[in-house]
Amino acid sequence: MTITAADWAFDKADSHPFVEQLVRHATQAIGEGRWKPGERLPSIRTLAEQIAVSRFTVADAYERLVAAGLVVSRQGSGVYVARSPQTRRLVLEVDASASAMAQEVALLRQVMDTERFRYKPGSGCLPADWLGDQDIRSALRELARQPAPLTEYGSAQGHPALRSQLALRLEQLNIQADPSQILMTASASHGVDLVLRALVRPGDRVLVDDPGFYNFLTLLRLVGAVPVPVPRRLEGPDLAVLRQVLAEHQPVLYITNSVLSNPVGASVGRGRAYKVLSLLAEHRCWLLEDDIYADFDPWQSLRYASLAGFERTLYLGSLSKTLSADFRVGFIAGNPAMIAELTDIKLITGMSTSTATETIMYRLLTGGRYRRHLEQLRRRLDEVREPTLARFEAMGFRVEHRPAGGFFCWLRLPDGIGAGRLTGLAAEHDLLLAPGRHFSRQPEADSHMRINIAQCQHEAVWRGLGEALELAAQSAAS
Repeated sequence: MTITAADWAFDKADSHPFVEQLVRHATQAIGEGRWKPGERLPSIRTLAEQIAVSRFTVADAYERLVAAGLVVSRQGSGVYVARSPQTRRLVLEVDASASAMAQEVALLRQVMDTERFRYKPGSGCLPADWLGDQDIRSALRELARQPAPLTEYGSAQGHPALRSQLALRLEQLNIQADPSQILMTASASHGVDLVLRALVRPGDRVLVDDPGFYNFLTLLRLVGAVPVPVPRRLEGPDLAVLRQVLAEHQPVLYITNSVLSNPVGASVGRGRAYKVLSLLAEHRCWLLEDDIYADFDPWQSLRYASLAGFERTLYLGSLSKTLSADFRVGFIAGNPAMIAELTDIKLITGMSTSTATETIMYRLLTGGRYRRHLEQLRRRLDEVREPTLARFEAMGFRVEHRPAGGFFCWLRLPDGIGAGRLTGLAAEHDLLLAPGRHFSRQPEADSHMRINIAQCQHEAVWRGLGEALELAAQSAAS
């Protein structure tokens, strides 16, 4: 049986492109079963003539339907509705619990769940409407107009002009690095992975802050390393514990957020930094300084790399937090020998990074609006930080540290309420929370949670959290 031109709904007054109308109608007709498997579609010429559009339009629509698995094209015969069209409800993601690392990756998966959680106070990034995407769209249009091809490998170390720009930005932080000492990565996490591949072997000990960023632990597990937690104080790591674990475990690496640490929101102090560097040097332990929140720090706080240089220090940065969680760009600065080794590992494991993405980021950084964009973000965070923390305190939470910048805060829950229990109850109100167990192995971890103040600006967050707290309190009392 042949589908005729009369079976197609088509409206030239519709503002949507003709090809989109054809594809939409065919998709709906097949999905609803009005067009049966094996039925033949009109030829391109016939349909084009009868509905008065170009053959190119019909050919493009048919190609899209073939690509979608809805129809099949048989050379010399025609185009037919597929015998098993892809109209059933597809299972788009596997069961996450099947992974051996399900617990470690749970929060990451939840942050990226676009359907289950409408509000995400536990998220690690700013809301999309805070970042905006008009500048990115403009940079994409500029990229499309440039004569350079978009089909070749990029530079091994990454976009040269972007690396030069990043070197200038590091100089403002009193960190001296030539562009040749900077390696572009696909993200900050990619950068950590490269460093671990270069420095860490199975069974090696690696120091991490506690509380600290949970993904460090997962990355360490991938390389077979043993994480050694060091309590994180406001000024930096606990020096007594650091001295003890350095002597006892002889770790090869210490990974830390130096400025606006995740999840506490604190920055290392000068006096503490000198002592940390002295202890690490004594035990020949490398330092990976993760400074991905640098642009939220308007005070140019002290960085380890500004004091120690790059003899056994690596500096990690990112542009994802202030520009886009989707256009991910990270970078590593270090001594020439280590950057050469990391570049080789990058090429072996993933080839070059995306020149197109790095070109867009370069245009955004040098376009004249980035500084104003940062000022707006910082000002907006400053405006909501204290009112948000005051609301948490009014609900019985205790603010362990009032950050001077950034968007993270580490809260102690009201007495008797566990973060794990509260997180489960909040999920019933479409709220994603980040319980303390993801960030700390200390006994009191379940009495804490990380919150993102920028993600707490909807009244629905407070209503849902209030109801979840009430239920958790009733459960604790029973």
